Formats: sequence, structure tokens, C-alpha cells
Amino acid sequence: MTSQELLAANAALSGEVQRSQEALKIALLTVEKLKVEVAYLRRMKYGRSSEQLEHAQLELVGGQIAQPALTPTQAEGAGAEDGEHHSNVTSIEQGRKKRQTRQRTGVRDLPEHLPRRTVMHTPHSGCNCQACGRGLREIGQDVSEVLDYEPGSFHVVRHVRPKLACTSCSTITQAPAPSRPIDRCVAGTGLLAHVLVSKYCDHTPLYRLCQIYGREGVELQRSTLADWVAQAARLLSPLAEAIGRYVLAADKIHGDDTPIRVLGGAGAKARTGRLWVYVRDDRPSGDTASPAVWFQYSANRKGEHPVRHLRHFKGVLQADAFAGYHPLYEDGRVVEAACWSHARRKLWDIHERQHKLAGTLAHQALQRIGKVFGVEAEIRGKPPHERMQVRQERTAAMLSDLKAWFDTALSQVSAKSPMALAIGYSLSNWTALTRFVD
Repeated sequence: MTSQELLAANAALSGEVQRSQEALKIALLTVEKLKVEVAYLRRMKYGRSSEQLEHAQLELVGGQIAQPALTPTQAEGAGAEDGEHHSNVTSIEQGRKKRQTRQRTGVRDLPEHLPRRTVMHTPHSGCNCQACGRGLREIGQDVSEVLDYEPGSFHVVRHVRPKLACTSCSTITQAPAPSRPIDRCVAGTGLLAHVLVSKYCDHTPLYRLCQIYGREGVELQRSTLADWVAQAARLLSPLAEAIGRYVLAADKIHGDDTPIRVLGGAGAKARTGRLWVYVRDDRPSGDTASPAVWFQYSANRKGEHPVRHLRHFKGVLQADAFAGYHPLYEDGRVVEAACWSHARRKLWDIHERQHKLAGTLAHQALQRIGKVFGVEAEIRGKPPHERMQVRQERTAAMLSDLKAWFDTALSQVSAKSPMALAIGYSLSNWTALTRFVD
């Protein structure tokens, strides 16, 4: 081969190596993303729902991993955070010990509101002393209590309406038939309530309810129970509408959605619907108004659904960054407040995939966000003006340092890595995430 041919071959091979390196880089990023997704799915199916940091385990290697470079202000704040972290860990450990002590002791005091049935246990010898045969007098009592349970039972209510005839004109008089929740239905209000609570609060399938009732000698078909549930839902629709009006009358609500499996008809495949959840709960700010949750169902996750649900709402909506909410913010009628729990969860998934190793960027981010959560826990239930004062004096500085830390950390990771995406989510929604300190 001539020198020119060798140079051309070398250039071709160099290009091939460069392309291979780029492909490898993309493949590694893809693997990293898939690992995060697998860790998330495993946690959702098998793991604990808690997202608390295991402080005792994480501190074992706390100082062995390089951290992003800090500005002088950040470094000074980090020293203060170390002291706060030690205090928080101590209080957490003390709380954990108290919970463990309560768990070991079990049920000590049975609820006072439960009815009591007293059983007297007297000596078999009656009122005479077994030793000398003389009479006995009471000098005290030993009282112990046992928690027992009587299973629910069926009973039949017989409605009797006598027919009365006038002795003079033979006119017949009879009381009107009592109303029923569902026309021509044998189920009373108590049974209907039990079916609904069992299905929706205790998550007991209707077929299993049929089995439970069958053990009591009451044979009911699953289709019958399903019909009762549907008709009871129609009866309760005015109550659901009233709850919706109450929730939307608040100045601030929380919004979210979750997938739900919906069964198809005979032979049809199950499909995925959505449950939209809107929550009114101002107890953290000391409000005495009752909390409430309003549920709405849709067959898909199109943005038209929350827009329709909240068309009459005016106030602050705290939700994730779902694009379907954006039309609500355009005219200023609804103010966006992003949810820190959603932002934190993206970092937590990475932290779990990294086996909860201390000192990683994900761990550091979680610790910093945890400081913000700690302040919120301290002021929970305080009046709004006190909460705002604490947030402006303490939380605002924490958030400023956190944003600077995010900017520094983002420059140290690949732009397409899960960590970059998690940080990018927070930075792209920073205004909405920090709305609560305005």
C-alpha cells in the first residue's frame, strides 16, 4: 500500500473508532436510564414505600467521595448543615427508638369508647374460707382486659303494613311502603354501605365478598353486588359533586393523577384509565377547615380533563410539571406551584439504583432538599404569617444554595444522564418550585 492509501485507511479507522466511542457512550447512557427505571419498578412492586435516607448507613462512607466544588458561601453553609445534620440524625434515632419501644410493648390500653362486658370470677368454694370454713370479705380486685371481636351478622327487617278497613264505610287505610335506597332491591342501607366500604376502603373484590357472605348462608351473585355498587354510586353523585365544590372553593389545592386498570367487556382487554385527584388540606397552615379529596375519572391522560375539572377554580394549584396543566396558568387565574416531592423522587430513584451509597451527587441533593423539608416540618400547623417569616429567613437561603449546587453538579455530569435529567427537572421548574417562599 502506498503512503496515501495508509493515511486514508488510518483516517477511516480513526473515524470508525470515534463513531464506536460515540455509540458506546449512548449505549452506556441508555443502560444507566434503564437501570434507574428498573430500580423504580422494583421499588414500586417489592420495596418499601418510604423514601427516607438511611443516615446511619450513609455516613459510613460519607467523606470518601468527591463532591462538586463549592463557593465560599456554600462552604460556610455546608459547615452549618453538618451540625444541623447531626442534630437531625439524633432526633430521628430517638424517635425510632420510641417507636420500637411502642411496637415491643404492643397494645397496652384498650380504647375507652369500646363497650365493656364484665365477667366475675368467684372462688369455687363460695363465700367460705377453704382453710377454716369461716366467711370471706372482699379486700380488693384484680382486673384484666381481653380485646375480643364479634363478626358482623345479617338480619332481616320485616316491614309489616296492616290493612285497616272502616267499620262504617269499608274504606281501606294502609301506611305507605317505606322507601328503599334502590327500588325493588332487597339490600338495606347498612348492607349497601358495607359492600361499598369493603370494595373501596378495604379493597375486597366483589367475588370475595360473595364468598364471605356465603359462609353466613347468604348466597349473592357477583353481578348483583356489581349492580348495587353502580346504583349506589348514582345515589352518591350529589355528595361527590358537593365535595368537588367544597374542594374548588379553597384558595390552594393539590392536584395529581394516577393510572388505573379498567376492565373491558366480555373478551375485551383491560385498558388503562386515569384517576385525577384534587385535595384541599390547609391544616399545615393552621386552618381548621376540614380536608377533602375530590376524584375524577377519565379514559386517558389528555390535558383537556384537568382543564375541564378546574375551569371554575381560582387560586394556587400545586402539582407536577404535567403539560396538561399549562393552559390553566395562561390567563393568571390559576397560579402554578410545583411539587418538591415529585422533584425529589427523581433523585431518590437514582439514589436507590446506586445502592443508597453516601456521598454521591444524588445523596447530596437529597440531603439538601431534606433540610428544606425539615424546616417545613418545624412550622407545620403554624399561622401563615409565621410560616412565611420562617421561610423567608431560613428556607430562601437554603433554596439559593441548592440552586447554585444544582448548577455546579449539572456541569459535572453527562447532559443525557439520569442525574442531569433529574437536576434539569428541578431547574426548569424552579420558579414554580420556589413559589412557597414568595
